[in-house]
Amino acid sequence: MSGGDSRDGGQPRPQSTPRRRMRSAFRRTTVRARGVLERAPVRARAMSRAVSPSAVAERLREASARVILGSGSATRRAILTRMGIDYVVEKPDIDERAIRFDDPAVLVEALARAKARAVVERVRDDASEGRRLLITCDQVVVHRGVIREKPSSAAEAREFIRGYGVDPPSTVGSVMVTDLSSGESALEVDVNTVVFAPFPEDVVNAIVDEGECMYCAGGLMVEHPMLQPYLTRIDGSMDGVMGLDASVVERLLSKFV
Repeated sequence: MSGGDSRDGGQPRPQSTPRRRMRSAFRRTTVRARGVLERAPVRARAMSRAVSPSAVAERLREASARVILGSGSATRRAILTRMGIDYVVEKPDIDERAIRFDDPAVLVEALARAKARAVVERVRDDASEGRRLLITCDQVVVHRGVIREKPSSAAEAREFIRGYGVDPPSTVGSVMVTDLSSGESALEVDVNTVVFAPFPEDVVNAIVDEGECMYCAGGLMVEHPMLQPYLTRIDGSMDGVMGLDASVVERLLSKFV
């Protein structure tokens, strides 16, 4: 139609101008950005329901002990925050794929130790900081006897997630606390198994298309709202599945404060 249509109430469409097109593009960009921001902290939001403030947090403050988290994971940061623990972040920035073991427990222990060494080397000369406790950790997903780390492609992520609805995956995680003053450390490995009902293919595709699963061990996002209807049970803990078991953290920190 030349003068407008029923969707416009019979009024002519406003003429497109560069300024109008720019505002429209900005609105579209803002909506997309908002969607990313809403999806990105899915794991962090789940943590606020999964972990309670811990008694060890108060002991850390009384001892004036500073906690360093050797991880860039938003989920792990959220767990420590929910536990009431004050911390700073020092990313280890190691080549994780250069460390290989067939045994998942041995692998995640080796990775936690390697991350600790990397962070210790970086902060070694910071003697003025007082007492410091470093937390490093790692996690892999084991499925059908095979170690699954972060997916290397969208196709691999789909294969991983699709399989979890057939055979239960397990997470194998390590948590290590190192006292930077004495050099002493303590480490534990925890295992959690997640049982799902089969997923429809459109659910698998939607989760992979969002992209956040690409940054999770094995592409496993047990807390994702689209997977929750298919979650049968967890043999272990939710926060353990998501990368940092709060009870393990509290137990290890309690060895030092």
